[in-house]
Formats: sequence, C-alpha cells, structure tokens
Amino acid sequence: MNTLSLMGVTMKDYVENIGWFSIIDLVVLCGVLALILLFFKKRNSIKLAIFTVSYILLYILVIFAGVYAEELLGESGIGFMYLTRRIMDYVSIFLIVAFAVVYQSDLKVLFSKLARTGEKNPKYDYETSDEDLTNSATQIVKACQNMAKNDVGALIIIVRTAVPSHILDTGTRLEAVVTSGLLESIFSTKGPLHDGAVVIKGERVLSAGCFLPLSQEVDIAKELGTRHRAAIGITEESDVFAIVVSEETGIISTVDKGKIKRYMTPEKLFEQIKQAYGITAVPRIDKKKEKKFI
Repeated sequence: MNTLSLMGVTMKDYVENIGWFSIIDLVVLCGVLALILLFFKKRNSIKLAIFTVSYILLYILVIFAGVYAEELLGESGIGFMYLTRRIMDYVSIFLIVAFAVVYQSDLKVLFSKLARTGEKNPKYDYETSDEDLTNSATQIVKACQNMAKNDVGALIIIVRTAVPSHILDTGTRLEAVVTSGLLESIFSTKGPLHDGAVVIKGERVLSAGCFLPLSQEVDIAKELGTRHRAAIGITEESDVFAIVVSEETGIISTVDKGKIKRYMTPEKLFEQIKQAYGITAVPRIDKKKEKKFI
C-alpha cells in the first residue's frame, strides 16, 4: 500500500475518514492563507500576495495529484509529476529564504514581541503621582516648543509600561528628573547626544543618545526624515509613544503604534502626552451660579 509520505496515511484513508481532523486541516490552511494575504495587503503588495497564495494552492494540488496517481495506478504512478514536485520543492525553499531576507525587519519586530525584550524591570518602576506626570508633560511640551522655534531636531520616547532594555543600552544612562532645560541641552547641536533619542518613563529621563530601529514601511512620506522613521519603527516594535521635532521645518509630530500625526499644537501635544502617561482625567463639576440678592 502506497502512503502519503508527508502525512503518513493513504489518500484513500484520508478521503474516507474525513472528520474533525480534516476540518482542522482546512481551517489551519485557510488561516495561513488569510494571514499571508493580510501581511502583504498591509504592505501594499497585493500582486505578491496573489502569487504566493496561488503558488501554495498549486503546490498542494500537485502533491495530492501525485499521491492520488500512486493510489490509482500503483507502482506505475510513483513517477507521476515527479520532476514538477521536485522543482516546486526547491522553489518553495527559495521563496522562504527570499521572504526572510526581504522582510527581515518585520520578522525582527515579530520575534522581538514574542521574546518580550521589553519586560518590566523593577529598577525602573517609579512611584509617580498624576501631579508629577502632569508637570513632566508640561516640561516636555515647553521643551518641544522652544526647540521647534529654534529649528532644533528632537526625538523623545515615552515608555508606557515596559522599558525596552535593548534600546536603553545603546545610549547614555541618566535617570534624571524631566525638565525642559535638560531636554533642550541634550538635543543642542553642540552636545554629543543630540543625534539619538531620549527615553522617558514617568518623570525621569532614563537614557539619552539612544539608537532606534528604522521602519521599513514604504508608504512613509518622502519629506519625513530619519527621526520620523525611527519613531515609527520603535512604536511598531514596543509599547511606547514618540514625539518628533523636525529640524528642517520645526513641525512637531507624535507617533503611536506606527501611526504619525503632524502639526501638533501645544494643547494637542499636552493631551496626547497625558494619554500616554495614563493620567486619570478628573471630571470638572460645573458649579451653579449663585444668585445674588440685593
């Protein structure tokens, strides 16, 4: 009895015993194809998505055709489409390697998330009140305004929960209280740390002069520079909030989860920083105007 080498069962047995396991097979296959389509769609590579899915379906069809021929014709069917199957085997290996090379940055982000490189570090768990965080947000907004007016570029990273240690290690540790003067001095073109990013958690500047991974997205506007690409890249990889001050235009932008918002006013920037800090909003209670009697 000839067997389906990849599955360990005959085609006849597989067809005759269609049940929950076969349904699971189909669900997994559909899930994989859907993920492939979604992956390429996000990168505007629809043609490549169609090619990849079509190739996978054709590959599966050729495998089953060969197995069916072996079942139907016996030993005389063993060589059915043998060369085609072997060629497609090697093409599959080539496509996998090419995918890993072309999309290595995306794989790096995926493995980084799976490995949880930014796990919580008790060393950086500071007890901060909403008042301290609000003051820190005020200092950041003030620094961004001053740098924008003076055409000084800046990249500020606000960590929400986990501190990405692999990013901190690329810069100079400071662990200083956030002030507008400190931020402006760090990003001064005369300083040694102005080219990198500043990492902030709570009311403290943890590190300065940090190097960040650049986003590989192809849809990023051409007028956006390296700082913007770095901000998009780090927010795609880690749970952080980024602020970018353009050196060329003085435009203040924010980036969250890979999405960039430009032309930030001081009020909008302040509100977004408060959201990144998770500051509890205190609802205002409108007091009724008291009637004065003469």
